[in-house]
Amino acid sequence: MGLPDIFVEFRTKGVTAVERSSKGVVALILEESAPTHTFKSYGGIDEVTEADWSADNYDLISKTFMGNPRKVMIQTIDTGATEPETTVEAIGHIKNKKWNYLATPYATTTTDVASFITGERTNNHKTFKAVLANEVADHEGVINFTASNIVVGGNTYTTEEYTARIAGILAGLPFTRSATYLALNEVDSVDEVADPDTAIDNGEFILIDDGEVVKVGRGVNSLTSTTQEKGEQFKKITIIDKLDQMRDDIRDTFESEYVGKVLNVYNNKMLLFSAITAYFSENVREGILDPDGENRAELNFSAQKNYLQGKGVAVEDMKDQEIREYNTDTHVFGRASVRVTDAMEDLDFDIAI
Repeated sequence: MGLPDIFVEFRTKGVTAVERSSKGVVALILEESAPTHTFKSYGGIDEVTEADWSADNYDLISKTFMGNPRKVMIQTIDTGATEPETTVEAIGHIKNKKWNYLATPYATTTTDVASFITGERTNNHKTFKAVLANEVADHEGVINFTASNIVVGGNTYTTEEYTARIAGILAGLPFTRSATYLALNEVDSVDEVADPDTAIDNGEFILIDDGEVVKVGRGVNSLTSTTQEKGEQFKKITIIDKLDQMRDDIRDTFESEYVGKVLNVYNNKMLLFSAITAYFSENVREGILDPDGENRAELNFSAQKNYLQGKGVAVEDMKDQEIREYNTDTHVFGRASVRVTDAMEDLDFDIAI
């Protein structure tokens, strides 16, 4: 009698999706000589003991929390060690923890960090993302932050340093808005971008000064090379964030409620897909999915057929429904079609006189 509870679990995740979207987790890789903490996690700036960190690091942690993420976890590189770890080695210590956005404010080269992110997303189906300085990764999991000479009060921050602030913003944004035109009220000035439209088209996350306030140009990631599988929508940070949360919700619920607990028979597969479809329906009500989209989960017939063929099953002699109902050992083959909502950002408005 456990299966109905799974419907409740999926529906609850759908109902709370918007609330949870503004409670992302930031992972920071910081550098300290003889650090007080090798790893530390905070739920708010009030939990941070300023004396535990250098003045620069405390400032970076504070900047991160300005975006209101739910948590900031910090992995520290001991620069006083005989052989200090590399940035990627430090990230390796937290790769099995749950976080949404990574920032490496001391890393001057981040190609290896970008490779780590893209590899984890592609090979291990993680939903990690990183805000990196001047990193042309051409991937939806990497935000290429390119603003420079960011003046706040009497301090001027490098592009690398301010990735911490941007990561905090993106982790703290709810699904009800995008990062586009989000004001950074603390910033006094920033280097002007000669051609903002071209920069954005090139996958750059830029800051612009409209004369009143410094704000985000457009909430885009570094993806520029679209494919049939990854179209224009995949360039938008808010779209990827919504897709990532849905993937996490489905995977987490499957692992906690199904793995090892439910027999892998056809009827139970159908109940699983029905529960996921109900979850999508809640996402429609929350405004995350477009009500005009299909927003439905179902058995992936072609994947199941290919699996059975690979096992030597004579699928050519079977009816489609027989293939659908055939035993697939421990494997469940599913697919879904959804339409994700985006924010209003572009206006084409004519006035006739």
